[in-house]
Amino acid sequence: MAPQAAQDQIRAALDAIDAAHRVLRQTSSALTNTAFRLDVAERLETQERVNRALMYRVFDELAEPSTERGAADAIRGALWERLNIAPREITRRFRQAARIRPRRSLTGPTLPPELPELAAAVADGAIGDDHIRVICRALDTLPTRLSPAAVTDAERSLVEHARELDSDLLTRIGQRIHDHLNPDGTFTDDDRARRRYLQLGRQGPDGMSRLRGLLDPETRAYLEAITAAVRPGRHQPDTPNTPATALLGGDARSAGQRCHDALKLALSTAIASGNMGTHRGHPVTVVVTTTLGELETAAANATDPHATMPTPARTGGGSWLPMRDLIRMAAHSIHYLAVFDDHLKRPLYLGRQKRIATADQRLICYARDRGCTHPNCCEPGYHCEVHHTPDWTNGGHTNADKLHFACGPHHGAITRG
Repeated sequence: MAPQAAQDQIRAALDAIDAAHRVLRQTSSALTNTAFRLDVAERLETQERVNRALMYRVFDELAEPSTERGAADAIRGALWERLNIAPREITRRFRQAARIRPRRSLTGPTLPPELPELAAAVADGAIGDDHIRVICRALDTLPTRLSPAAVTDAERSLVEHARELDSDLLTRIGQRIHDHLNPDGTFTDDDRARRRYLQLGRQGPDGMSRLRGLLDPETRAYLEAITAAVRPGRHQPDTPNTPATALLGGDARSAGQRCHDALKLALSTAIASGNMGTHRGHPVTVVVTTTLGELETAAANATDPHATMPTPARTGGGSWLPMRDLIRMAAHSIHYLAVFDDHLKRPLYLGRQKRIATADQRLICYARDRGCTHPNCCEPGYHCEVHHTPDWTNGGHTNADKLHFACGPHHGAITRG
């Protein structure tokens, strides 16, 4: 089929679907019976699943290799703006599509999907995203030593059950299959490395963040050691770490709270050591921006628990940090702190002498921009590059007022025009 004919056919089909949706929105099922409404619910669920399968197909086609420089970032940016979905959801859809769509080979015919049984069920609209997640998780946790035939049988069994069961029951089926194929619970280093992850949740209204993940044995060993050191009476926040303090007792922390404090102690010690190298021109450290006036007010009231503190400071990661925490951190290491004048923000002017922004100029971007300056982009300063405005190649100067933060994709898009 010619490209134009394909476009016309797809547009006509989408127009027909839109017209059908208008009819459905305008027609109530109030005058029908329960049996008919159940039929409608079933058909709508199937159609929603078919639509999701078509969406995965489109994402897979969008992932086609392009000879155009920066095309991948441009496509992700367009999806983000037009579909109004988060970047992590865009990434998830691309990854999921890659597993259930035919694969491309450098030479020769197209290869079947990585998970052909799952791909067929998704295309039929027989299973939803909740089933897909359970099946992929169950298959991904199988040990790599299993034969391809055993993995294929496991996939087939999971998909067959998914066509008849909900995702909660399917999770139990997956566990039974796992117990059958790996009764001794034998895993290799590669299995553990493949499953390790740590995910930091969004900061809540109270400033707290949820942490979830899977630690490999080595990481657990480190955490066990530091947690053992933070035993009752030792390494209490805002308390001298001395034998006398430990003997006095009075540690009201729970085991979970001591584990939290142990992790904080390990991270702060690692950063304070100065052995973490550099990140985008700065030593790996906590970049916190505030003004001199706010810092002086906070320092004056630090010992008064009832005093009103200034607005929280901002970190290079985009989170907010209470001023009492900032004062406590600054007391341990001045390297945590980037203080700026209330008005001037320490501008530096280097003209055309250098193309690369200095560390001080990057700190100015942290204070002024906080993150990517592209409209509606939420990438924090830690993930950003420094962009010349106008671009360096067009005569832009490396002056603080001509430098702005831009994340990798948007920086590349601006540079390419």
